[in-house]
Amino acid sequence: MKTNDIWYFENVDLYEMLCPHKLQSHQSTHQFHHYKKSQFIYFQDQPSDHIYMIASGRVKIGSYSTQGKEITKTILSKGEIFGELALTGEGHRSDFAQALADDTRICSMGIEMMQNLMVENRDLSLKIIKLIGFRFRKLERRLESLVFKDARTRIIEFIREMAQERGQKVGFETMIKNQLTHQDIANLTGTSRQTVTTILNDLRDRNLINFDRRKILIRDMDKLR
Repeated sequence: MKTNDIWYFENVDLYEMLCPHKLQSHQSTHQFHHYKKSQFIYFQDQPSDHIYMIASGRVKIGSYSTQGKEITKTILSKGEIFGELALTGEGHRSDFAQALADDTRICSMGIEMMQNLMVENRDLSLKIIKLIGFRFRKLERRLESLVFKDARTRIIEFIREMAQERGQKVGFETMIKNQLTHQDIANLTGTSRQTVTTILNDLRDRNLINFDRRKILIRDMDKLR
């Protein structure tokens, strides 16, 4: 397994380690927070004093430019955490978090409690540091891609990145369980929904991938370049 392949599963491990519902001392008092589709979990400029874990559903992390344009940074799903920049000294949120599915359930944890857990658990501290570093590098790669690469290359590299992070080998093929719409992929690659649809259909016609609403199947990772 390649280094990048473990990140999705490490995020799940973090959820198992962090969710207050799973900590014996907090089981009786902890409650999940429920959000419907399009509800905001937090806004830009709000105090950055909690981190959050996704028990179910999907969450979009994004921001607004000075012109008011929405920028999608990432879309997260069950088992993943967000709001972790609060641990780096971020006083107020530089982005927003918004539920993308009905019955999105979120666990939250105050920063002080999180810091105490990190002091007590070296393995947890290492995982959090790795997660923050990984996400920074991912944003840097995305910025470089937006500046230097065309739309087709950005979309293909996005699919390859998804496969490396959370793909499952099925014989010689790689299957990605996909919860992203074509519009989601467009938002994440700085393209349009029509461009995404056109390129995915072309890749399917060339027998490089196959896809439906729930999954993307890559025929050969080496040929998908």
